[in-house]
Amino acid sequence: MTTTSFTAKDVQELRQRTGAGMMDCKKALEENAGNMDKAAEFLRAKGIAKAEKRAGRAATEGQIGSYIHHNGKVGVLVEVNCETDFVARNPEFKELVKELALHIASAAPVSVAKSGVPAEAIEKERRIYEQQVRESGKPEHLIGKIVDGKVEAYYKQVVLMSQEWIRDPKKTIGDLVKEVSAKMGENIVVRRFARFQMGQE
Repeated sequence: MTTTSFTAKDVQELRQRTGAGMMDCKKALEENAGNMDKAAEFLRAKGIAKAEKRAGRAATEGQIGSYIHHNGKVGVLVEVNCETDFVARNPEFKELVKELALHIASAAPVSVAKSGVPAEAIEKERRIYEQQVRESGKPEHLIGKIVDGKVEAYYKQVVLMSQEWIRDPKKTIGDLVKEVSAKMGENIVVRRFARFQMGQE
């Protein structure tokens, strides 16, 4: 295969790799001069864009997943919604729910989205960061910006959708959910979770 052409076999291979439709695969290969990896990236970006467009659609089906750590000291329940019962029964959707429960047990997020982080927790972190930055001797006019950056970094640690996925730190949990949403062709929403750890409120 040259860099400027591709065959029907290439289209089929790309389709198997990405789960995208035949015409989409053909277009992706045309747009990327027959380069299989670039075409797969192109489709992934397109799929994620589609997933974002679907975000307004009602997700009322789904599953509640659970995970109990082998030592019995950590347990998780997570509700993940989709649009149809058909997708809720799909093995890939079930695997996503399982992965999310395992990730929550391991990474201990405090909320699904930024909006769920208690305001008092953010204020407390902001006060600590401000004190640290002042003590480090940074110029006054830079303090606000530096503190904002540290607060954003804090969100990435404690917000589920912003956390790096424990299996692949190049992806956030938000990226993982969007990818599965793109493959399934439905809006997928992590609705809520509860994490229990022995001895912790």
